[in-house]
Amino acid sequence: MSDFVNGFWNWYVILIVLVSVIACAVFLWSQSIHRPSEGAVATTGHVWDETLEEYNNPLPKWWSWLFYITVVFSLVYAVLYPTLGNFQGVLGWSSAGQHKAEVDKVDAQVKPLFDKYLKMDLKAVAADKEGVEMGKRLYLTYCMQCHGSDARGAKGFPNLTDSDWLWGGEPAQIVETIANGRNGMMPAYGGNPEAIGGEAGAKEVANYVRSMSGLPSDSLLAGKGKAKFEAVCSACHGADGKGMTALGAPNLIDKTWLYGSSEAVIVQTIVNGRNNKMPAWQEFLGEGKVHLLSAYVLSLTTGAAAK
Repeated sequence: MSDFVNGFWNWYVILIVLVSVIACAVFLWSQSIHRPSEGAVATTGHVWDETLEEYNNPLPKWWSWLFYITVVFSLVYAVLYPTLGNFQGVLGWSSAGQHKAEVDKVDAQVKPLFDKYLKMDLKAVAADKEGVEMGKRLYLTYCMQCHGSDARGAKGFPNLTDSDWLWGGEPAQIVETIANGRNGMMPAYGGNPEAIGGEAGAKEVANYVRSMSGLPSDSLLAGKGKAKFEAVCSACHGADGKGMTALGAPNLIDKTWLYGSSEAVIVQTIVNGRNNKMPAWQEFLGEGKVHLLSAYVLSLTTGAAAK
């Protein structure tokens, strides 16, 4: 049970539990001492179908004892297991402890298999049929919610099967991404008119960015946007627009767009910024599973070859 903010709630829970159980026992006892009087048996006054009456008799003894047994069971349970506030029970059991014990038991069984692949180079694991299949099952459990069951991603979530990598596609970079996560941030320039020139300036930059990747654009606006791009955007995306994997800054001259390539979407990105977070899995999955998962992602590109 979680710690309470103060001792009052601890005693509040203890009293509620004990009073409830003891009240049940007292109520059972009060009902068991009632004896029907001699002569006519009293009824509750309820009548059905004209002649069907409900007698006001005490419960049968065997039924009463069943309830007494539940009261005793409740008290014994409260002593053995965490029931009374912060008291953990004499057995020291907890759901978190049981979960950890079960996880440790399974980990001990599968550890030799994970150790086998940990000793192998990531490219070798990516070429191993059994290793890739294990990585695929891990992917379908933990990654498909964002990147899709086919790993082709969605709006705001990268495609893992193409040749475009925000943070690099070398084996060590893939492991780093999965193990420690990533936080990619595109700053919002809408609130800084001096940098871009407001939405009008963002539109100029958007047209220049579209022209860099061969998309239709307004040449006059693109010409104005070039200077703004070189002054503000090139620090992350490079003067040539090819991006920078060290910062997770995307390549702007290819045909891969994480949020879309329309002028309106690019303007929205410049004005409002973007903030993407890839969770870290090292602590949750462990080194062995991260290694297999990384190998599977690596295998999605060109078979067993890294890009």
